[in-house]
Amino acid sequence: MKILLSFGTRPEWIKIKPLITAFQQNNIEYNCLFTGQHTDLLTSHHFDWEIAIDNSNNNRLNNVIASVLRADLPWSDWDYILTQGDTASAYAVTLAAFNNNIKTIHLEAGLRSNDLLNPYPEEAYRQMISRIADINFCPTEESAQNLRNENVLGKIYTVGNTVLDNLKEYKSRCSYGDTVLVTLHRRENHSVIDQWFTELNNIAKEYSNLNFILPVHANPNVKKHIDILTNVRCVDPMNYNDMIDMIAKSKFIITDSGGLQEEGSFLNKKVIVCRKTTERPEGIYTGHLHMCKKPVDLKDLVDIINNDPSWVATCPYGDGNSSQKICDTLLNEL
Repeated sequence: MKILLSFGTRPEWIKIKPLITAFQQNNIEYNCLFTGQHTDLLTSHHFDWEIAIDNSNNNRLNNVIASVLRADLPWSDWDYILTQGDTASAYAVTLAAFNNNIKTIHLEAGLRSNDLLNPYPEEAYRQMISRIADINFCPTEESAQNLRNENVLGKIYTVGNTVLDNLKEYKSRCSYGDTVLVTLHRRENHSVIDQWFTELNNIAKEYSNLNFILPVHANPNVKKHIDILTNVRCVDPMNYNDMIDMIAKSKFIITDSGGLQEEGSFLNKKVIVCRKTTERPEGIYTGHLHMCKKPVDLKDLVDIINNDPSWVATCPYGDGNSSQKICDTLLNEL
């Protein structure tokens, strides 16, 4: 059995990295494909195959998908192609494998908001991948049930989320300091990012005893508004270890990210989710996630959580041993 592990973005790499370690420990043969969606990964990570994105079209998503579909790869060399998550890269590689009659594995399968515009375009991509995938590794039982409800044809396994495999050593380092980690960048928030930043800046001014830190996303639709944040410390994008260390020490988190909902929950942080909906509702049930659908609602949530930030509950997204569970499944059942 030989598997091609595909990644194109930083979050995909972070969630595939522990799986690579587990593959090595369990003698599972693999190659890595980098699809080129986040080019900053080029200098720091190993891969066997690379796809160069042709940016001749004004639509970045179309460029990614078209470039992957045109790629001349030896598809028949692999028994399975594994993709992670819900990016344009993941969808394109899954479709290309399907077109070449190669079986596919979807990591982090079954997440659903059931709203094609939130998050956009990820909700559509992950739904389309589910119609193709032969094997679905789901992070939670709820995500697995989503796939059963959709009558997908692929096998379904609940294994937890591999991103948590990176965090086990940080459990003992958790504290509730005076730092509030903020990330706001998702595409569906771009039209109102100035409103989010204005609310955030006003809150940071009132809570001058807290250190609000926002790693600035590279997207120009975000960067053009950072001048609003006169009371927030804006920093360059952080490497992964520094980011996790900040999560572990933060008082609470404000974000529109998907991954931070999982990482924050694993490290028992309350997370304000600045989105209309979440495909990770399990964290709402456990008290880790608090939805903030509109910028004007942010202040009230900060007031409540700042008064009672600490939280201890079982993380609903896994126990930090997902990669080994995946290897056991692949070796025992396939």
